[in-house]
Amino acid sequence: MSATLTATAPLPVKTTTAPRRVLSIDLLRGLTIALMILVNDPGDWARVFRPLDHAEWNGWTITDMVFPTFLFLVGAAMVYSLSARAARGNCRKSLAGHLFVRTGKLLLLAFVLDYFPRMHWTTLRFFGVIPRIAIVSLLAGLVLVATMQMRRQAWVVGGIVAVLLVGYWVLLRWVPVPGLGMPGRDIPFMGEWQNLAAWVDRGVVGWTQHWLHTGALYRKNSDPEGVLSTLPAVATTLLGALTGMWLRATRHDRSEISTATANVWMAAAGAAAVLLGELWSVWFPINKNLWTSSYVLVMAGWAVVLLALLSSLVDERRKPWPRWLNAATWPWFVFGSNAIAAYTTSVVLVKSALYFHIGRSTVWAWVYFHLFAPHHSDKLTSLAFAIAFVVVCFLPNWWLWHKKIFWKM
Repeated sequence: MSATLTATAPLPVKTTTAPRRVLSIDLLRGLTIALMILVNDPGDWARVFRPLDHAEWNGWTITDMVFPTFLFLVGAAMVYSLSARAARGNCRKSLAGHLFVRTGKLLLLAFVLDYFPRMHWTTLRFFGVIPRIAIVSLLAGLVLVATMQMRRQAWVVGGIVAVLLVGYWVLLRWVPVPGLGMPGRDIPFMGEWQNLAAWVDRGVVGWTQHWLHTGALYRKNSDPEGVLSTLPAVATTLLGALTGMWLRATRHDRSEISTATANVWMAAAGAAAVLLGELWSVWFPINKNLWTSSYVLVMAGWAVVLLALLSSLVDERRKPWPRWLNAATWPWFVFGSNAIAAYTTSVVLVKSALYFHIGRSTVWAWVYFHLFAPHHSDKLTSLAFAIAFVVVCFLPNWWLWHKKIFWKM
């Protein structure tokens, strides 16, 4: 074989057998998607426990950990899926093609969910959770495919992460916002709508409204899943990929490092990322809506720590597991096995319940105020409804799990 790999040449891989699944990734994914449904669907949005709601602007709550953790896990899992495809003889062109096809499927799903059930063309929102997953996984995946055969792939990917995070800080801090001025001088730095990311989002939606006669922003003047903040979101996914590389190297590439030692190093690296992010937040505040670089580091750091803890619990553990461990982990493995299906189920159920009526009340309001809050609504009744809704969304996934049907994009 030539020393220079072409776009159509099969990609050699370091291992001769496909690596086993990393259970900690599946487990954390399931916990994340369940928490995503929980925080998205309280019975009464006016009465929500503070930790189960997003920070209003700067700062973070446990709710703000959900989406970045999911993107982080997308990157970690992608290392394994791309390696497995390369082991089956897929070339770079084939791997890139798979990424584009997957992105197209996700974007189509996002369009269908946005269009359902009102079918109003003029109010479509092109940004959102699933579009961000689609675009970010595509860009991060292309980086991984391009660097797959580099000896120092992790260093190259780490360098790209650094460029994305520092570059995004420079854009928001030092680039004047057209028509508004210089951040920190003419306008507040990271104002809710007076920032470069919001200006770009307004420009994009203005274009779609003019030429496509549709388009909307989640916050009217900006969008938390907008265009410019995609850059640090890619960094979140690539940090997950770096963690996936570490897991693969220490679990499956005949590493002399024990699982316990690898987990200690992971937890230490995660703690360091959290501290670095908190330090950076002095100059670049932690902000989920803008997906700031400090936010990326803090959220990725916590994801690494959680993954290390779960890995010490389930990875490399011989079966049969103790009953308590099976009972404690089984629901999250079920959720994690069909994460997109679980999220899609929740969106369809919510939109249907808000669209259809029983008398003068929506199905959502009727169920909540008749079954959960017949006398008065408070934070406990709102939380009880959210937990019950998570259980309802779990049932279809349980059936898919039982039938060994796994919805893959």
